[in-house]
Amino acid sequence: MLQIPRWSKIVTALVVFFGILISLPNVLPPNVVKKMPHWLPTNTVSLGLDLQGGSYLLLEVQHQVVIKDRLETLVGDIRSALRKAHIGYTGLQAQIDSVSVRILEPGRRDEAETLIRALNPTVSGSVLAVGARTYDVTVSPDGTITLKMTDAAKESLKTEVVNQSIEVVRRRIDALGTREPTIERQGDDRIVVQVPGLDDPKQLIAILGKTAKMTFQLVDETANVEQAMKGLVPIGSELLDLRPQDKNGAKSKIVVFKRVLVSGDRLTDAHQDYDSQSGQPDIAFDFDTLGARQFAEVTKENVNHAFAVVLDKEVITAPRIINPIIGGKGIITGNFTVDSANELAILLRAGALPAPLKILATSTVGAELGKDSVVAGTWSAMGGLMLVVLFMIGRYGLFGLFADLALTLNVILLMAVLTLFGATLTLPGIAGIVLTIGMAVDANVLIFERMREEQRNGRSMLASIDQGFRRARATIFDANMTHLIASLILFQLGSGPVRGFAVTLGVGIITSFFTAVVVTRLVVLTWLQVRRPKRLAI
Repeated sequence: MLQIPRWSKIVTALVVFFGILISLPNVLPPNVVKKMPHWLPTNTVSLGLDLQGGSYLLLEVQHQVVIKDRLETLVGDIRSALRKAHIGYTGLQAQIDSVSVRILEPGRRDEAETLIRALNPTVSGSVLAVGARTYDVTVSPDGTITLKMTDAAKESLKTEVVNQSIEVVRRRIDALGTREPTIERQGDDRIVVQVPGLDDPKQLIAILGKTAKMTFQLVDETANVEQAMKGLVPIGSELLDLRPQDKNGAKSKIVVFKRVLVSGDRLTDAHQDYDSQSGQPDIAFDFDTLGARQFAEVTKENVNHAFAVVLDKEVITAPRIINPIIGGKGIITGNFTVDSANELAILLRAGALPAPLKILATSTVGAELGKDSVVAGTWSAMGGLMLVVLFMIGRYGLFGLFADLALTLNVILLMAVLTLFGATLTLPGIAGIVLTIGMAVDANVLIFERMREEQRNGRSMLASIDQGFRRARATIFDANMTHLIASLILFQLGSGPVRGFAVTLGVGIITSFFTAVVVTRLVVLTWLQVRRPKRLAI
């Protein structure tokens, strides 16, 4: 038991060496870290919003808008199917969560029902409703067919919309160049966004507050805009705002066909550019293969017709198609500044939000407050460390010093693991580190007290040390395992600060077990081989 294999010594030394190397940039000044050779690790633990300062947003996903859009799409599909089959109908409309239509010809109601049921897809993404249909179909005696969205479909759609929104929000924030944003789901339909280092949330709100749903639609050139503004909009068309083209900011109206000819989700790239003739900022974009083919066909079939670029129900520009546009590349011109063109390009690259986001709460944490938190957290950690160090030396003498060495290495390895994982350190995370410092010496206390007990029972010095490490190991393992399970439960069920606390606590438990059982044993046995003492100095 008192012999340590050579491979064990080498592995322990390598772990400690690389732990010190990885955690070292966290305590060095930034200018020194920048001058370090490229082959050395330079990553550091990122500071959270409460330590670094930054912006906080609480968003609510308006999934009801998506349900409404799905119902409107279903209305269009039913209208197209019935017209194609030459089946007379009336009262085709969408309600809150259902669509209804009344078939006029009694002899063709069964045929119409078959056509409509064929438009009822299965619920996607729901494990509990595999094979279930999205709508419950009912037929009344007067020939009214009603499709009502099921609860399973609503829940599946809500989950899908929130998950897609989180991904789009993450891509948009990453495009801003900010570091380590925290984006988490809260409840059923809310998203928490924390961006450390971003002092002004207005830019964040401007990026996240837009759905950025871009479509290409033809302008209804036969429509009378003045009549449309009075409510007389032609069937199949819609009245939209036209983005101001002058400095006065006055908006005019334009009528476009509702049918989307090319969708903006076919874009693969968008970036701010400059018009080759006027030198004004514009946006250059590229389509994928399918989008390029659709765009080429539309522009080929509609030469000399106005083609509207619609963003969030606002027409950015409506140029007239002069020649077919092939190759999948295009340019969006308008009354852009460099900043507005770049902002729109970011939105288009990141993709459209599946649903609008409502800003529920915003707050800004100042850098000074974050600095005070860092200082307070550092002092609390150092204070806790010093108290534990003094207690162990006073209680166990030289062996307490061995335990303090293992404790210091434990903190270093903990910071190394957090750095390696790219973790974000918050105030609760610092609390987890402080708690880990207090818990880390528990294992050493168990080992040393077991040595004392064995010595009181008459065993020799070497036998007492051997039994101290051997018999305390099982107890240490059980205690650390229960703590680790508790931290895993906190991480799984908690969110935000609770997860930060759980991460540092869990990692600290693992590193403290290693340093107490492996490092302390190696230090004690090395001391025995070098000093060859006559009695146990504990």
